[in-house]
Amino acid sequence: MSTPQSESSTRSRSPRLRRATAALAVTAALALTAAACTGSSSGSAGSVGSSSAPVTITFWHGWSQPNELKAINDNIANFEKLHPNIKVKAVSNVTDDKINQALRAGGSQAPDVVSSFTTDNVGQFCGTHEFADLTPFLQKDGIDPAKTFPKQMVAYTQYNGDQCSLPLLGDAFGLYYNVDMFKAAGITSPPKTLSEFDADAVKLTRSSGDSYSQLGFMPDYHGFESTPAHYLGSWGPKYLTAGGTSNLAADPAFAAQLTWQKNLIDKLGGFSKLEKYRNTFTDEFASNPFDKGKTAMSIDGEWRVANLTQEHPSFTWATAPFPVPDDQVAQYGKGYQTGTIIGMASTSKNQAAAWEFLKYLTTDTNAVVTFANAIYNVPSTLAALQSPQLNHTPQFQTFLDIANNPNTSTTPASPNGGAYQVSLQNFAYKYESGQGGDLKAGLAATDTQIDHDLAQTK
Repeated sequence: MSTPQSESSTRSRSPRLRRATAALAVTAALALTAAACTGSSSGSAGSVGSSSAPVTITFWHGWSQPNELKAINDNIANFEKLHPNIKVKAVSNVTDDKINQALRAGGSQAPDVVSSFTTDNVGQFCGTHEFADLTPFLQKDGIDPAKTFPKQMVAYTQYNGDQCSLPLLGDAFGLYYNVDMFKAAGITSPPKTLSEFDADAVKLTRSSGDSYSQLGFMPDYHGFESTPAHYLGSWGPKYLTAGGTSNLAADPAFAAQLTWQKNLIDKLGGFSKLEKYRNTFTDEFASNPFDKGKTAMSIDGEWRVANLTQEHPSFTWATAPFPVPDDQVAQYGKGYQTGTIIGMASTSKNQAAAWEFLKYLTTDTNAVVTFANAIYNVPSTLAALQSPQLNHTPQFQTFLDIANNPNTSTTPASPNGGAYQVSLQNFAYKYESGQGGDLKAGLAATDTQIDHDLAQTK
């Protein structure tokens, strides 16, 4: 299998790297500090015509790499050509804590439009009305989110029926594998079920004393992108009940995922040996074990396609959906998805203009496709996913297919951000190391902690 040829769109994901790890703790803390701060969610779904007076809106976003900035600035320039009376003042490399502080403070220094890499904040942005409800704007322009965006993207951009944000590109997670290592081991195709995956991981592992000369897969939760949430996309779990309480102990998917991961750790040499090896790789991009040819398989997002394209590794690589439980083989092809969200400040004095800009970035097919191609992310509209102008290299197509799969899932919005995911991860760290005790009791205790934290937020 050949690797992609284009290097002009290489995605360096340094701002987004923290979403699945440190960002969870940050957003959880932000939610607690913002819970009592509310703004007005009412806004006018007015229009800004070509004869309207000139207006300048401020757009805060987190992109910072040269290719990213060029891509977003190109879209801004195209928008301004279509709307010569609207000027967009863009501010880059803005963190979620700064966004949160500015939205709570309001005033003339607050942004009009904001994008965030952390979907976990949607519950907070909607629940505190820091973001305006976009429903009246969508209805006025005849935009049905269910017919415009993939369903999982609609799910992570709303909270309790409040569509306070829209998707602006996405991330899907799948399996990367070393084709050369597969061939050498006599493996002819990527695994579809977890039992096949485990067998391949063991077969592809070569021990060297208390370390490895080659590792089939690094399952440790502290590994790069190796989080419970990313794995759980293979199960399609329900994190919260209809009443908003934690559902970890009641949904067998969580126990099944934790059990599978712990068993795989044992098969590959045990937690201590794997952790010692994992600690020799300190940077997701500079010393990624898959990129360096040290592991045969890896779970990762679509942006890794761009990184590998740029790096020109010495081996042939390919992608596939991450395997599913054996009893769900009919749903092979699904996965976990998250992404960037964009919303409008409820305190904005220029909501009509802000909406025109937000609508352009999120629903204009050409804008979405060119942006997705430029930074190697999954496009966020159904039309863009079918565009012939989209990057359709075989390696990237895997992630487009995952995004299109009706069984692909995401993590739900919560009023205290990603706190429930932090609690699950903390228990998972203990359990994989053999210190978690009884699994059922541990999940029940984690439910109690999550429900306590939710009650504190409310």
